[in-house]
Amino acid sequence: MRTTVTPGALRALRAVGGAVTRAPAVVLPVLAAVAAVLAPVPAARADDVRDSQREVLRTLDLPAAWRISEGRGVTVAVLDSGVDRDHRDLAGSVIEGRDFTAGANPPGVDPLRLHGTYMASLIAGHGHGPGGADGVIGVAPRARVLSVRVILEDEEPGFREFNTAERYENVVARGIRHAVDRGADVINMSISKELATREERSAIRYAISKGVVLVAAAGNEGAKEPDAGGHAPYSYPAAFPGVVSVAATDRGLRRASFSNRNPSVLVAAPGVDILGAGPGDEYWVGRGTSQATALVSGVAALIKAKYPKMSPVLVVQAITEGATRRPTGGYDTGTGFGVVNATRALAAAARISRHTLTAEGARGAGGHDPARPLGPAAGPVRVVHRDRDRITLYGGVAVAAGFGAVVSLIALAVFVGRTRSPETSGRPGPGPVAAPWP
Repeated sequence: MRTTVTPGALRALRAVGGAVTRAPAVVLPVLAAVAAVLAPVPAARADDVRDSQREVLRTLDLPAAWRISEGRGVTVAVLDSGVDRDHRDLAGSVIEGRDFTAGANPPGVDPLRLHGTYMASLIAGHGHGPGGADGVIGVAPRARVLSVRVILEDEEPGFREFNTAERYENVVARGIRHAVDRGADVINMSISKELATREERSAIRYAISKGVVLVAAAGNEGAKEPDAGGHAPYSYPAAFPGVVSVAATDRGLRRASFSNRNPSVLVAAPGVDILGAGPGDEYWVGRGTSQATALVSGVAALIKAKYPKMSPVLVVQAITEGATRRPTGGYDTGTGFGVVNATRALAAAARISRHTLTAEGARGAGGHDPARPLGPAAGPVRVVHRDRDRITLYGGVAVAAGFGAVVSLIALAVFVGRTRSPETSGRPGPGPVAAPWP
């Protein structure tokens, strides 16, 4: 799914869910191809949706983690294409935030909300039926979801307008600030763009200053030809400092072939054949770093629910400390510090929670808005041109002159030492020669 927030293809903003395959509520998921496809699948029991999640639940060790935290009291903002708040696996858990794409679609056209609903269900789906045993269960099933619409699905009629109109240029930055001001504890961004903007960087700094954990998708261009450094392209907002950049793993918990590999990657999570909810009580299965990102956002929500005052940097430290399947050497650009494990991350958070500190500046808890200058405006920067050739020449002359001076001093000292008289040396010399007696 792809759209642009400014004119020009290089500033493309994408929902990076990869391929998705739709399945009715009573059928088994199917293996999704790299391109989006629809395929018939055999009928199955209603609880097969939950059964199909077991591998992911086991990988993240969620049954044990839920004995410690289920995400109660935490709000996760989902910056995406919108969330179907009426889906039976999300009903009662979704708060409607602002739609920053308003006006792109023609009047009377409702958003599709596919990608956003999918991501929200992986984060905070609570299932349905007796005991919530059927349907999708998210990583933090007691968490709330704040839906903030910042992208359109490719199939929406306003896609082209949103893709070209300059008024939608900073929707992600505005969405981040809106989520923070609405009380989000975690912000999930299963979206990707190729160029960073000053407004987005400022919004991310603002979120972190307010104690919000930001999680974003590393991107799905990993199968392309790598650059000279052997890396896939950087993806924003994932590559901003302070944002948890999430890669995707396959069923063997190795880097998925499509997942970007570069030094921004912090951790990884399952991202192949992941089942989630879709609008209208449907279910979808797909692959991408989007899905992996949603799972990690859920783990961050579990930590924030248990330790609400823990700063973002310590939440991230707990997530990385708790990772399993660590690469040789402890880190690589494909899966970062390893595959996220919810139980181990909570255990790490328990160890470091007592070190959580909150810094308050002169303005109190509100802090300083990083979008504004700090102190008086700086004057012009003086640029000094340095001629390296001339510096090298003069430096050589200075060294040679210094060496010559040292040699001259040594020679002078030797000469003076040889010509000094006994009187000047202070040592007694032989007396005058006596004349012979007559």
